[in-house]
Amino acid sequence: MKVAAIYARVSSERQREEQTIASQTAALVKFAQDEGYAVPQEWVFEDEGYSGSRLDRPGLERVRDLASEAQVEAVLVHSPDRLSRKYAYQVLLLEELGRQGVEVRFIRCPQARTPEERLLVHFQGMIAEYERAQVAERTRRGKRHRAKAGSVSVLSGAPYGYRYVRKTQASEAYYQVIEREAEVVREVYELYTQGQLSIAAIVRRLNDKAIPTRRKASRWERSTVWAMLRNPAYKGTACFGKTEAKEREKVTRALRRRGGRSPRCSANRERPREEWIEIPVPAIVDEQSFELAQEQLEKNKRHSRRRTIEPTLLQGLLVCRECGYALYRSSTRTSKRKIYYYRCPGSDSYRHPDGRVCGNRPVRQDHLDEVVWKQVVQLLEDPGLIRGEIRRRIEDIQKSHPAKRRREALGRELVRVRKSIGKLLDAYQEDLVQLEELRKRMPQLRKREEALRSQLQGLQAAAENQEVFLRLADNLERFLTRLRRSADTMSVTERQKVLRLVVKEIHVGRSTIQIKHSIPIAGPGRIGDSTEPTKAPSSLLRSGSHHGPLRRAQLGAA
Repeated sequence: MKVAAIYARVSSERQREEQTIASQTAALVKFAQDEGYAVPQEWVFEDEGYSGSRLDRPGLERVRDLASEAQVEAVLVHSPDRLSRKYAYQVLLLEELGRQGVEVRFIRCPQARTPEERLLVHFQGMIAEYERAQVAERTRRGKRHRAKAGSVSVLSGAPYGYRYVRKTQASEAYYQVIEREAEVVREVYELYTQGQLSIAAIVRRLNDKAIPTRRKASRWERSTVWAMLRNPAYKGTACFGKTEAKEREKVTRALRRRGGRSPRCSANRERPREEWIEIPVPAIVDEQSFELAQEQLEKNKRHSRRRTIEPTLLQGLLVCRECGYALYRSSTRTSKRKIYYYRCPGSDSYRHPDGRVCGNRPVRQDHLDEVVWKQVVQLLEDPGLIRGEIRRRIEDIQKSHPAKRRREALGRELVRVRKSIGKLLDAYQEDLVQLEELRKRMPQLRKREEALRSQLQGLQAAAENQEVFLRLADNLERFLTRLRRSADTMSVTERQKVLRLVVKEIHVGRSTIQIKHSIPIAGPGRIGDSTEPTKAPSSLLRSGSHHGPLRRAQLGAA
């Protein structure tokens, strides 16, 4: 009597719920008894929830180990697609087990004894791979179509603050707000946008207050709060198709040493924002709070301290004009003191296999910080420029084409939905529609109307922030007066806050420094132009270097 092992597999949760793997195992056990195979109980392997397009399955790994140890003479499988959904993997496994003298029997396929029968098995493998690709494409197209129709059933699940309500005969699936959790979401947005707390501080506060998470037993993590602040569902528009699987493009130093390829050849990447499909859901926070959170996240990404022990004024703002790298701070010691420099990573030979890619020279930190700060203070001394910029931003918000088109599209859609509701009621009054059909179709239209109305109100509120900007302009004189008085005595952290309100980037070239800010200026577009070169002393960064980083610097503003 031959000793055999049984292998069964299902890939989806639905198949697990329907217990199809149990039916596979039962059929294989009966087949083993009928064919005279001896199958120990511990050699019945089942892989539940594992895709047939991968080989790293625990049950399959154990079967291959038994075959390599010569402990089994046969492996019983229900059909070729249960062994693998990829033709190449099927051939690999069959050849591997065959070399070890292990027979593979499929109960849904004739035993391959002749070349013709083996060819039939290979054809079944190719057909299984084709079916898998066909099912995947049909699923993708079907989900995309339902997402464009506004169905939330295509989303992976309801985020914190919502409850997913399944589809019934009377209504489509929808998100229901859990008010207790929604209050937590609003508190997180308020702490982040108005309280200016970091994500780590928010996490500590939530854990200190013992606020339960969705799973109740776990603690709050920074990744959870970060994802909450980025999820557009909270402003009333859940999005489908935000990510896609693409080949890994970033080549790190470790990968470069291995030839530039990673064994994990794919990763999820965020798709462009215009390709996302928006699905209306009930809003928990207003759109203004959500946009403020996105702006703050982007600022924190650029200006993160990144374990900086001693803060610098221009941290996160300096960009090399030659190669585009962000400058970092380095230091050197002389016989008297320690000197800091801003340096381009492209000029470091050890970072690049073929040597340095940038010829930009290091710049003294104290000289560059002083020059930039003086130029910013000089720029802010004219309140007229600030007032003009505030008024320009108000006009941009109210007349921006994307926002205007979005409001018009929502208005047209809302009118269409209201007309549909009216036509449905008229049809019911004329006895053209039965009461059951009215009850089935009306809730969906009402939910769609409510979601569109909330989105339209959010856009209108964002466009009506003129009073907030005008109040800021009224307080501008006092702010600038205080700034002029304390400009020379402010700490580095306080100067950072002022600088980041105005400056976008600072481009450092070989002989020029260009400050890019958000306030347009009159004249030739330059601040501090002078026919005389800036007199900045030169200091040694390393032996043999006598370059004066700011000796010929010209400051440009844009």
